[in-house]
Amino acid sequence: MTRDSMMSAQFVTRFAPSPTGLLHLGHAYSAFTAWEAAKAASGEFLLRIEDTDRTRARPEYEMAIYEDLAWLGLSWSEPVSRQSRRLEVYAEALERLAQMGVTYPCCCTRADIRAALSAPQEGAEGAIYPGTCRGRSVAECEAGDAIRLDIDRALKLLDGQTLTWRDTGPVHTGTHALDPEAMRRRIGDVVLGRKDIGAAAYHLSVVVDDAAQGVTHVIRGEDLLEATPIHRLLQALLEVPVPVWHHHFLVRDEAGKRLAKRDDARAIRTYREAGRTPEDVRRMAGAQFGA
Repeated sequence: MTRDSMMSAQFVTRFAPSPTGLLHLGHAYSAFTAWEAAKAASGEFLLRIEDTDRTRARPEYEMAIYEDLAWLGLSWSEPVSRQSRRLEVYAEALERLAQMGVTYPCCCTRADIRAALSAPQEGAEGAIYPGTCRGRSVAECEAGDAIRLDIDRALKLLDGQTLTWRDTGPVHTGTHALDPEAMRRRIGDVVLGRKDIGAAAYHLSVVVDDAAQGVTHVIRGEDLLEATPIHRLLQALLEVPVPVWHHHFLVRDEAGKRLAKRDDARAIRTYREAGRTPEDVRRMAGAQFGA
């Protein structure tokens, strides 16, 4: 499959792991779900490497992603997109949002945020930011500052537009509308990146990349459900197409906890080395959902 065929497809989805550890059963389930949906729709399945975490990303983990997915029987369009090669694109998106007046630089550390909150609330990326730096302009940005999205300014700029999206997954099926008050209360001014090095945080990079790759269906775990309003807001600001979302349940351990990359006992590589087959892994990954 080539990029030319991908651009003409009506159904395009992706699997976008970070090379910061070995893939586990949860990744296998998500990849299978996306790959099978694309296959059923005669569409395209993309692989994107989200490798902007410079402190944790490793070449050996990226190679393991390719090897594990191929061993599972999955195929994807070429070339594979790697976020580390797209920093200039993210910097341009940050600059565009800055020119709209919906971002500001922030020098607060996590400790600063915790200290400023008498009763911290957890949002899409941890404690909800209290707005300490909200009065700063982008012109005041210094090295090391994060760039945050000013939710209030962004909503005001959209002048009361009703932003909707559709979700076909079992977690949140239906058509949904962005709730401004809920965004202020539960999400707050999220980090979009760092202007001085052109690095983008997850929320911005995923929106920019999905638009650039023509992704029509975003298939991902329920742990990212709360990020959807943020992504829908950024799509409206950047004037890019809105995909259909499909949030699926997470594969969990015996105690009900979501799997983590540090849990090597459930890594796809571990099952491979133990003599398991791809069919075994597929069955184990989907067993919780009757798949």
